Amino acid sequence: MNTSITRIALFLFISSAFYQCAQVTENKETLREKKNWKKPARLSYHFEKPKDWFAKTNDTTQTKIVLAVNRTDSLHLAKMDSILVPDDLSGDLAMYLPFPITVTSLNNIDKIIFFSYLSQTFAAYEYGELMYAGPTNMGRKADPTPAGLYFTNWKAEKTTSTFNDEWDLYWNFNIENKQGIGFHQYELPGYPASHSCLRLSEADAKFLYNWAEQWILKDDETLIAKGTPVLVFGSYPFDGPKPWLQLAQNPHALDITETVLQQIAAPHLTTILQEQQKRATVSNK
Repeated sequence: MNTSITRIALFLFISSAFYQCAQVTENKETLREKKNWKKPARLSYHFEKPKDWFAKTNDTTQTKIVLAVNRTDSLHLAKMDSILVPDDLSGDLAMYLPFPITVTSLNNIDKIIFFSYLSQTFAAYEYGELMYAGPTNMGRKADPTPAGLYFTNWKAEKTTSTFNDEWDLYWNFNIENKQGIGFHQYELPGYPASHSCLRLSEADAKFLYNWAEQWILKDDETLIAKGTPVLVFGSYPFDGPKPWLQLAQNPHALDITETVLQQIAAPHLTTILQEQQKRATVSNK
């Protein structure tokens, strides 16, 4: 009798594992069909005066690309002495940023966000497939954003900065409670300027706000499952020129390869998968 029960349990475990693998494969295939990223015919850059740029274009999509390339917003772009402009603006915005389209070692991770300090960009992946990317302005030299693994926890459409109660933060998603670190909409001057948080444009902040998962609590003090993993990596040359300016000479100077992301994620994969399983267990109850 015990032998029969053991065999049944083993069969159910194998069936469950097979189903989960099939679901991952199905999800990946669905995402590949959904995200058909358009690359520009050629990737190269030149410098222009912002006044000249604004005078010759009113294309919203192209403007968003130029803002992302310069890691800034419209207000600050107009104040710059010169800006970096792609020679070919026919591609999707994410294709002008340094992240790879696919990271095969992440094919079992349902959602993960990467923030690159060096390039001041972020990318969101589902099952190893790039879903979204954009610019960010992270912690300034005096208040750097600590590198490492975080998980999204609570979120609020509007909250007040813990550093200055006169600062309103919109589409805020906290990732570190004790230090008050999170990503949210705020002005992007085009360089790391925050007090450890990860600043985003309004559109990008809204996307991550709706896309990432909150933590699951039993009560105010008991955590059952963490939210979406967030990996912050790299360092910024605060005393040097903006790293992306070198793209005019070498358009691939900041490329983050699949191998690099695999190496960054590797030490954390066990923890990420354990937390993902906890969340799945709670969600399936």
